[in-house]
Amino acid sequence: MTKNISVSALIIICLAMIEAAILSNISLLPAVPDLVLIASIYIAMLNGKSFGVITSFISGLILDWMTGAPFGYNCLLRTVICYCAGFFHGTLNFKGFFIPLLIGLCSTFAKVFVTWLMTLFYPATVMSYTLLSMSFFTELLLNAFLCPLVFKILSSFDRQLGFNSGEF
Repeated sequence: MTKNISVSALIIICLAMIEAAILSNISLLPAVPDLVLIASIYIAMLNGKSFGVITSFISGLILDWMTGAPFGYNCLLRTVICYCAGFFHGTLNFKGFFIPLLIGLCSTFAKVFVTWLMTLFYPATVMSYTLLSMSFFTELLLNAFLCPLVFKILSSFDRQLGFNSGEF
């Protein structure tokens, strides 16, 4: 299991660096796709809730450290979303195109909803989304259309990311 967590953390670090170093510097994009969230959801759906929570918490720590967000913001956000995604372990066939597209759409709306819930408790520290803004619409489309591609790429790492249910 340690090997699986290490591989998933390495993948998430690489995706976070792609987001922070490359995608955030493209001036044509009003928003950056959340590749780390998509990868965390894939890992949660592949392995279940427990492994998804561990991986998403690690991804949140990495993103809090890299982006300078308030400590714990991304941890809480991603842990809640990936815990919910872990319920679909073994029930959805997410190897095609349309299911990952829907997962990308739903995960972006879930990100906005959980962020909105956090603004109710911590209004001064949490960034809020505006549903009618161009940046939200762009992130929604980018996440939706990149989700099948990221799922396809990550499916080549299934042996390293997946584990037997008896291990955990």
